Amino acid sequence: MQRLAELCERIAATTKKTEKVAFLAEYFRSRELPDAAISAVFLSGRAFAAFDERTLQIGGSLLWKLVVEFAAGQKSTGAESEKQTPRGLKPARDDKNNKTADGTPEGMPFQSAGAAGGTPEGMPFQSAGAAGGTPEGVAFQSAGAAGGKPEGAPFQNASEASALIAAYRQRGDLGAAAYDVLLATAPASSTITLQEVHAIFDRIADTRTATAKAAVLKPLLERATVLEAKYILKIITGELRIGLKESLVEEAIAKAYDQPLGRVQRANMLLGDIGATLQLAAEYRLDEARMRLFHPIGFMLASPAADAEEAFQYFEDALVEDKYDGIRAQAHCGGGQVRLFSRTLDELTPSFPELVGPLSEFAGEVILDGEIVAWRDNQDGGHAMPFGEIQKRHGRKQVSPEIIAEVPVAYVVFDVIYAGGELTLDKPLSERARVLDRVFAGANRVAPRPVVNAQGKLLFEAQIEEAPASGWVLRAPSMRADSAKQLEQYFEQAMARGNEGLMIKDLESPYMPGRRGRWWLKLKRELATLDVVVTAAEFGHGKRIRVLSDYTFAVRKGEDLVNIGKAYSGLTDQEIAELTEWFLAHTTADHGHLREVEPTIVLEVAFNAIMRSDRHDSGFALRFPRIVRVRQDKLPEDIDTVEQVEAIYKRQHGR
Repeated sequence: MQRLAELCERIAATTKKTEKVAFLAEYFRSRELPDAAISAVFLSGRAFAAFDERTLQIGGSLLWKLVVEFAAGQKSTGAESEKQTPRGLKPARDDKNNKTADGTPEGMPFQSAGAAGGTPEGMPFQSAGAAGGTPEGVAFQSAGAAGGKPEGAPFQNASEASALIAAYRQRGDLGAAAYDVLLATAPASSTITLQEVHAIFDRIADTRTATAKAAVLKPLLERATVLEAKYILKIITGELRIGLKESLVEEAIAKAYDQPLGRVQRANMLLGDIGATLQLAAEYRLDEARMRLFHPIGFMLASPAADAEEAFQYFEDALVEDKYDGIRAQAHCGGGQVRLFSRTLDELTPSFPELVGPLSEFAGEVILDGEIVAWRDNQDGGHAMPFGEIQKRHGRKQVSPEIIAEVPVAYVVFDVIYAGGELTLDKPLSERARVLDRVFAGANRVAPRPVVNAQGKLLFEAQIEEAPASGWVLRAPSMRADSAKQLEQYFEQAMARGNEGLMIKDLESPYMPGRRGRWWLKLKRELATLDVVVTAAEFGHGKRIRVLSDYTFAVRKGEDLVNIGKAYSGLTDQEIAELTEWFLAHTTADHGHLREVEPTIVLEVAFNAIMRSDRHDSGFALRFPRIVRVRQDKLPEDIDTVEQVEAIYKRQHGR
């Protein structure tokens, strides 16, 4: 483990991609194959291979507590170190919020409000599902409790907890902060092997409670050198932060074992296991990699086009489809099982159970690409509803008959990745379209089926006589365009149907997972922009840990300001630096990580949609807000009002 940690330090010390790859390749060649394979997974920022659905589920409050204890020189008793962890137990998990056994979002190292063991209240780690990544109003409390002790910290460890807070604020991640505070207490020599770390991670994943997980992890961290502890914690939290992406690990594997990079990338995509890919490359067996059904692969992405003229100049023969405003989803069907995965490769199936039945109708094994949309079926074929409707379903662990009836959905399919025992990635879009025709067997619609829950009870008992209104699987309609003028007409028609715009695709395009290029273009327009005023500013993460880069903003409601969202993209580093200086000088309440500021700075913000929301005082939230510019020409009294927001919302919904 020490050698891997030292390698990470070398990689972090250079900004040159070629040097990073060379360091990795040299390291892989120098290690036994099992160790090299484990290292490849860890160097990708994961505890387990991508296809492996297990998680460590170790809350940040537990990690924080352990680091504080080690910094204070507290060690496990013999009995505690030898305590056996129950095996065969599956970790408790809240899939809706992706929470760990102790309630902390997976991979997010801190709970708020006084976690035991010295976690400062509101430490600035992101919380699952919060707009912009950080919950509105959650702030960093810098040792603000009486006597300088962070809230929740044991009194005897107050100085160590304060030191860790300071180190975290400087470094930006727990692993690097732990290095600073453990220098005086960590062992000087290494006794930990990579295989041992891998085995410990296996045991932690199979352990249910936070206490049991701590009993497994604590002896490992006690034996770790300060550098090993730094990177064990970084792997656990998924934050290596050494300027290394999995694509560079793939390059290093290709270089180390003299294999074509494309073959390495393809094998890793199919297997979802960079460690297994390394082993195949080392043994010259990359051609043996096969697609794993129910292991999602990356989605092909589109580049934006400014207008129809620009979009049309890239293609002589283009396929045109509506751009749907829903949730991009990959459907894996086969062996009597159906699973849906999001663009972030998270499972969506529990949120949309009514799609399982119709997707089960397809013969054989198939992997489809499409969009889940809120859908209102009618005699004219139906239409998609605004994104705010589908969002009511997204992330639900269980759905009731009432929510299914309130927000019916359809899965609109526009591409096929695997069918008939064959990958279609290398086939041109024109040929994939013919494969998709065969998958649908000539039909463009697959009707919904009654939804059955885990107990076998039909959720649509009262509607057995008629097909339920939710759960359509549709083949996306497509058109051909031969001029920019025709493309513009299609665009206006798509907008009239309530969709986002158009997708323009080259008929010769292969399916390129995870790639964004000019094979596919998206043509859409911002719904509108709003002039808003900044009410709070937060320190960022990573390279922006020392600048106020995340801005909560408000519109006017009568004489009051009501928050409507938060944005952190769109400004240059120079603009952020200048705003940071201004906000620091005009802070009205300092919460450490978050500062309430004088409501003076006016921003113009663009967005894709407006949704009803109880997250903000305004009663609305913006989808994908982006800062267009700082409006130095406007005063706070010139900003937009909640009435204007509501008018845009009604226009968006065709009212």
